[in-house]
Amino acid sequence: MARMTRSMQRGAAAAAAGLVLVSLAGCVGISDTSLAEGESSAKVDGQRLQTSLDELVRAGFPAALGTLTEADGDRASLASGLGNIEDRRPAAPDGQVRIASNTKMFTATVVMQLVDEGVITLDEPIETYLPGLVKGEGIDAERISIRHLLQHTSGLPEYIATLLGHEDGLARYWSPRDTLDMAFTQPVAFAPGARWEYSNTNYQVLGLLIERITGEPLDRQIDERIVQPLGLTATLLPHGGDRSIEGDHPLGYHPDAATGDLVDTTALDPGATWAAGGMISTPSELNTFMQALFAGELTSAAALKEMLTTVPAEEEVWPGSGYGLGVQSYPLTCGGVAWGHGGDILGYETRNGVNERGDAVTVAVTALPSTVIDPADEEALLDSYRSVFQVMNDALC
Repeated sequence: MARMTRSMQRGAAAAAAGLVLVSLAGCVGISDTSLAEGESSAKVDGQRLQTSLDELVRAGFPAALGTLTEADGDRASLASGLGNIEDRRPAAPDGQVRIASNTKMFTATVVMQLVDEGVITLDEPIETYLPGLVKGEGIDAERISIRHLLQHTSGLPEYIATLLGHEDGLARYWSPRDTLDMAFTQPVAFAPGARWEYSNTNYQVLGLLIERITGEPLDRQIDERIVQPLGLTATLLPHGGDRSIEGDHPLGYHPDAATGDLVDTTALDPGATWAAGGMISTPSELNTFMQALFAGELTSAAALKEMLTTVPAEEEVWPGSGYGLGVQSYPLTCGGVAWGHGGDILGYETRNGVNERGDAVTVAVTALPSTVIDPADEEALLDSYRSVFQVMNDALC
C-alpha cells in the first residue's frame, strides 16, 4: 500500500467498511525552529507552512507535520493537531512516520550506486542477475531491464490489492518472495517499455537484486550507504516482524472495519512493503536525504542524470508529473519543478519535494485522505489528496 491509485484508494476504504469525518476542536500548532546542533534558524519563515498544516487538520486529518529546510540548511519544523486522539496529546514537530513509497528513493539510490560501481547495468535484463525469479503469465524476464523496474515501465503486475484482500493484511509478516508470489499469480500488465504504470512489485524485485549483488540485507545497505554518511538518526528500514516505531511519533489512524471509528494503526509489519515502502523517517531527515540526492552527493552526475530522465506519470492528483528512476517530478504553480516522491500507507501520507533553489519540504498527515473523505465522492477524495500536495507546492513557492 506504499502508493495508492484511485482504484486502490476505493478498495482500501471499502475494506475498512466505513469512514468517519474527524473534527478535532482546539487543534494546536507547534513550531520548532532549532537545528539538529541546537542553533537557531529563526530566519526561516514557517508561518505560511503552519497555516497550511492547521488547515489540513481542520479538514479532518488528526495531525499534520511539516518541515521546511532551506538550501543553506536552516529549517522550521512544525506540527498541528493531535499525535494521540485518545489522550489528546498534541503532535510534536518532526516526529517519526512511516514514509511508505518514499522508500523507493532510497532503494533506487542504492541501485544507482551499484551502477556507478559497475556491478549493475541499467539496460541489462533482470534475468541476468536473478535468474528464474521473475516469471508468470506473459512475463519475459529477458526483456525487463533494471531501468524498466526503476521507472515502473516493466509491466509487472501489482501485488498490493491481493495483500490487502488477505484477512491478515499488513498485520503479519510477508517475505519479499511472498509478495512476488501474490504478484505473479496475475498476468503481465503490458510489454516492457510500452507505457508507465506504478507497481510496487518492481521495487520488491529491486530489493532482492540489491541483496543478491551485495550479499547483505537491504536494510544494512541503506544504512551503510545513505543513513550513516548523512548522519541520519531517525531513518531506518525495520526488519520484517518489527511493527514498532521506537522514536517520538504521532499515531497513525484508519477506520475500524466493523465500526468505522478511527483506530490506531501505527503498528504495521514493514515486511509487506519492504523495498517498496517499509521505511520510517522524519520530515527533516527526509529533507536532508533529498537535498543530498538531488545535489549529486549520493551518486555520480551521470547516474543522477539518468534518475532525472522521466516519462509521463499520468498523475490524476497533480497533472504534469513525471517519473524518473525512483524519483518523481512535480510542476510547481510558481514555475519550475519539485523533485521528490511521496507515499501512502495505512495511517500516514507524506508528500515532499526539493525545488530548483535547493529548498526542501516534507509534509506528513496521520491518516489517508480516504479516511476523512467519503471515498464514494471521487472528486472530493482527489481534492483531499491535492490538498496535501498543495501544502508542499505552497511551501516551495
